[in-house]
Amino acid sequence: MPETNRPLVISAPAPRTLELIFTPAALMRLHERYRVVEADADDIAGLGADILAGARYIIGQPPLSEETLGGMPALRAVLNVESNLVNNMPYEVLFQRGIHVVTTGQVFAEPVAEMGLAMALNLARGIVDADLAFREGRELWGGEGNRSARLLSGSEIGIIGFGDLGKALNRVLSGFRAKIRVHDPWLPASMLREAGVEPAPLATVLAESDFVFVVAAVTSENEGFLGAEAFAAMRRGAAFILLSRAGVVDFDALVAAVESGHILAASDVFPEEPLPLDHPLRRLPGFLRSAHRAGALDVAFKRMGEMVLEDMDLMDRGLPPMRCKRAERETVARMRSRPVSVN
Repeated sequence: MPETNRPLVISAPAPRTLELIFTPAALMRLHERYRVVEADADDIAGLGADILAGARYIIGQPPLSEETLGGMPALRAVLNVESNLVNNMPYEVLFQRGIHVVTTGQVFAEPVAEMGLAMALNLARGIVDADLAFREGRELWGGEGNRSARLLSGSEIGIIGFGDLGKALNRVLSGFRAKIRVHDPWLPASMLREAGVEPAPLATVLAESDFVFVVAAVTSENEGFLGAEAFAAMRRGAAFILLSRAGVVDFDALVAAVESGHILAASDVFPEEPLPLDHPLRRLPGFLRSAHRAGALDVAFKRMGEMVLEDMDLMDRGLPPMRCKRAERETVARMRSRPVSVN
């Protein structure tokens, strides 16, 4: 297709790159079908009037002002390749103009859910600590090494948040014959029951679970809502597993709850990333640490590119995007997640 006939795409996916989110074949398709202009996420306005006026899609979620959007009459969609929507553009203007804002974050649901299962099994059976003890010649054999071990099977499990990640977690837990309660104030109880889980207030999820998985996004309503009172309400010896964003947790209170021996914990996310080398959390017994790597698999990144191409093809034909998850006008401006800085 001649250069002038191809729809224009602004590429600003930092810290992602096109090479990260597209296979070589998919990247070739992208360039065959579209004129791609790569840009610094913080300087979309500096691209020039002609480029802005012709842009049909943006890959990434760079900051956009109302003034910049005013110079983009052809824009049809912002395709976010983060895992969470970012509150960095005037969403009401986008909705008024019928511009779609979509996210590919669901690609991370399955790998993060599998990591969550691994963390729960480790906290139940002490796998990492037992391996380290074995390497150092301190291993305990047989029942001696299982004094605090327990089964995930038949346990009581709580899930806080039931978006794509919560649903994926429910699927990977389905074979363990557990009683699963879910707290998600943004969903009607009937949808939870249809998924085979029991709707429950937060207090019940905390107090009656052997394992609590936190997969809720950070919003203007729930920042730091899991603090000392929440951890004190949990069963002694219960496991708290954080998989979504650090902003929903008071980390000082979490550290104190683990340090006291009241609960065990695991987290893939932290208030500072990376944590300072002298941070006490690095040496805290009873806390399993993962360096924000639960979803960062190449297969997940490459699924992003396929979803983007499929939805742009639909929109080119006058159809709505179907593969990516669309932002909702009632909730998108409430999101408070920080953009990732490392893939």
